[in-house]
Amino acid sequence: MLLLWYPKCSTCVKAKKWLEDHQVKFDGRHIVEDRPSYEELRQWQEKSGYPLKKFFNTSGLLYKEMQLKDKLPGMSEEEQLELLATNGMLVKRPIVVCDDTVLVGFKEGEWQEKLLK
Repeated sequence: MLLLWYPKCSTCVKAKKWLEDHQVKFDGRHIVEDRPSYEELRQWQEKSGYPLKKFFNTSGLLYKEMQLKDKLPGMSEEEQLELLATNGMLVKRPIVVCDDTVLVGFKEGEWQEKLLK
């Protein structure tokens, strides 16, 4: 299992602690220092079944500075993926990637259901 997280993000810290408290083994990856590639994002989005918009950190400063709320609807999925791959701060976090599951954001109930099978 892979956890993409940002250490200064309180939700990420909570999610990491939750995994540790439930003895879920994972490899951690700093989402900014080792940002996801275009190909990874494309695969994770397909596997997750989520709309691509869910992968954007809509509450982040960079998202707001770039006025992406207004720009994304006019962009193709390919352009959105390329943009996401340019900066880990644009990507919603934390992300958990396992064999058959990709979870974006930390919702304890969802994590409980999907990760503690």
